Amino acid sequence: MKKTITVISCAFLLLVVSACNEVKKETTITESEIVESYVYLLGRALAVRQERTDLSEEGIEYNTIKYNEAGKADFVNPNLDVAYMEAWFAMDENSAILLTIPKVENRYYTVQLMDGWGEVITNINERNYPDQPFGQYALVLENSTATIPEGAVKVVMPTNKIKMLARVELQNTWDKAVELQKQFKVEVIGEPKIDPAPDFPMFSNKELPDVAVFNHAEELLKTNDSKMVKNDSIQSISRKVAAYVSQSESNSLEVKKIIQEKAIPQFMSYAINNAGKLENNWLATIFAGEYNGNYWTRTAANFVGIWANSPKEVVYFIASKDSEDNTLGSGNTYILKFNKENLPINSVNGFWSIILVDFPNYRVVANELDRYNFNNYSPLNFAEDGGLTLYISPAYNPEWPKSNWLPSPKEQDFNLTIRMYVPKENVVNGDWFPTIVEKI
Repeated sequence: MKKTITVISCAFLLLVVSACNEVKKETTITESEIVESYVYLLGRALAVRQERTDLSEEGIEYNTIKYNEAGKADFVNPNLDVAYMEAWFAMDENSAILLTIPKVENRYYTVQLMDGWGEVITNINERNYPDQPFGQYALVLENSTATIPEGAVKVVMPTNKIKMLARVELQNTWDKAVELQKQFKVEVIGEPKIDPAPDFPMFSNKELPDVAVFNHAEELLKTNDSKMVKNDSIQSISRKVAAYVSQSESNSLEVKKIIQEKAIPQFMSYAINNAGKLENNWLATIFAGEYNGNYWTRTAANFVGIWANSPKEVVYFIASKDSEDNTLGSGNTYILKFNKENLPINSVNGFWSIILVDFPNYRVVANELDRYNFNNYSPLNFAEDGGLTLYISPAYNPEWPKSNWLPSPKEQDFNLTIRMYVPKENVVNGDWFPTIVEKI
C-alpha cells in the first residue's frame, strides 16, 4: 500500500513540477522575443497578403503568366521602365513547371524567382545562365519524379510555391518589348496538388496586423524558409510566443500592447532608416533579395516594395527625407543634382530610373502630366557642364526645363526611389550614392 501511495505521490509531484514549468515558460517571454518574432512573421504575412491579392484578380490562377500592361501604374511601387510578367508557380514531387524564355538581345531582361518569404532563389538571364540564356527551364522540387524534356535546364526549387517576376526593358521601342514579353510562356508537367494561400486576415500598410501573426503562426511557418540562416532559432521563438498568446486573453492583450507600442514603431523606423546603407538621406538596398539571416531587412523590403531583387541585378536608393532632415512632402519644392561624374548612367551596365510614390502606400501620385518617373531614355535637359538637375515640386516654375520637372503631391508625404539595374561594383559595394534631396 505504501508503495502505491509513493508512486501516486511521485506522479502528483511530476504533474506539479510540469505545471510549474509551464508557468515558468509563461514568465520567460520577453519583450525582445515578442518584437523579434513579430517582425519575422510579419515578413511572411506580407508575402501571403500579396499572394492572396494577386490570385483574387479575375482570370489569374496558379501556373499562368499575367502579362502586365506596359507603363501601367496602378500597383505598389510600379516599375514603369519594363514590360512586366508575374506568376505564382505551384508544383509537387510529381510535377514540374516548364518555363520558356525567348532570345532577348541588347536590352535588359530577367526572370526573377522568389520563395514565399521574399528571398531570391535565382535570376534566369544571360548573366547567370551564360551557357543557355534562353530556351526552356524546368522548375522542380529536389525529389521530383517528373519527366523533363531533353535540353531543358533543371532549376531546383526549395519550396512548392514560387513567385515569378519577369522584366523586359522597354527602352524607346515599347512595341518590341511587348512582343518579347508575350513570348515568355509556361506549361505544367503533371497535375500538381496545390495548397491554397493561408487564410491570413487582409491588412494595409497603415494598419499592420498585431497578434494575428501569432494566431496564424503555424500556417505561416509551413512554408520552407531554407535561405534564412539559423531559422530554427527564430521559428522556435515564434512558436513560443504563439503558445503564450493562445494560453489566455490577458496574454494576448499583453502581447498586442507590446506589438503596437514597441514592435511596429521599431520596425517602421528600421524600414525607413536602417534596412540598407544610409548616406545623403538615401537608403541603399545593397542587402536586399539575399538577406543572409537578416529578417528585419527582409520584412522591410516586403513592406516597402515586395519582391526586392538581389543587388547584382538591381540596387534601389530610397529617399524619404530632405536636406533639412524633414520628411519629403507637404507641398515643398526640391531639387536633385548630379554632376557629370556622378550621373547614374555612369554606374550601371543596364539602366537607371527614378520614380515618385506616396507614403506609406507606395503608389504613384496623379498629376497633370501623367509623369511619374524619369529614366536614361527620358528627354532630359542637361547643363552645359554635363550635369543634371531634377526638380520635384507640386507646381511648375517656368525657370526650369519642363522636361526635368517631376510633379509631387500638394499635401501628401512621398518617397523617391532610384533603381540602378545591373549596377557596377561601386554601387553594389555602397560607394556610389545620389546627392541629398535639397529643399528650396
